[in-house]
Amino acid sequence: MNREPVITVLGSINMDISIELERRPDKGETIKGSSYHHFSGGKGANQAIAMARLGAKVNFIGKIGDDEYGKILIEYLRNEKIDVKGIKVEPSMATGVAFITLADGDNSIIFIPGANHSVNGAYVEQHKHLLKESDLVVSQLEIPMAAVEKTATICKGYDIPFILNPAPAADLSSNLLEKVTYLTPNSIEEKSIKVQHVAGLENKLIVTAGKDGVYVVENGEKVRIPAYQIQPVDTTGAGDTFNGAFAYFIAKQHPLVEACHFANAAAALSTLKKGAQNGMPIKEELFQFIH
Repeated sequence: MNREPVITVLGSINMDISIELERRPDKGETIKGSSYHHFSGGKGANQAIAMARLGAKVNFIGKIGDDEYGKILIEYLRNEKIDVKGIKVEPSMATGVAFITLADGDNSIIFIPGANHSVNGAYVEQHKHLLKESDLVVSQLEIPMAAVEKTATICKGYDIPFILNPAPAADLSSNLLEKVTYLTPNSIEEKSIKVQHVAGLENKLIVTAGKDGVYVVENGEKVRIPAYQIQPVDTTGAGDTFNGAFAYFIAKQHPLVEACHFANAAAALSTLKKGAQNGMPIKEELFQFIH
């Protein structure tokens, strides 16, 4: 594909509140942190920004609350050249928030969905035109499952590739899995997926395994793509960067393993700065890093 692809993201928009500490507290323990920061986040927004920085034309379907966080986040998406016509302000709800603890270069996350939780199948139906004009559609599980299932059904009906990042981990129906083009769990999320219930699902799986790299099946053979040997500053957005970059290169019609190689490199680059989105590379930075 010579032109830049049109990708629609159905997903979450959050304000990330990141807390740095030397170690995580034990049960009932109070400890002192070293600092905290606010960052634009949400798996949907993160993945949208990752692909937009590489050159994709991105539409977004989601919801925010009528509050200061919502105003900041939608403006941030606009500044990243993401089309926000599919984002609605819910006056009676708060914008989603994620609390992130960073210790020893790794992270744990507590997610409060807020307005993200009101994204439903009817809302997706209202924005079907955005899906129909897309080269590829991406979603995650920080929004209700009904919205994801509706999106998968629409994409299947119009023969549009659909990538599902099943995060956070949840039980997925066989009906949904049959409609997915690629499924991108991490090694923890993979355990909740019942591969044996859907024929051919192993060929749709792209598993990110942190320091162990990425696993993908091509032509019936399991391929491991090694992780880059770097010293991470913040791993918060690595998985989302991988998903955004993977979606971009698949939409550009790159071979599967090559798309995973590029996405793996983008994810590594993203860990060199604090914040889920701050380290996401533009295309020139990515190719310079690879070569």
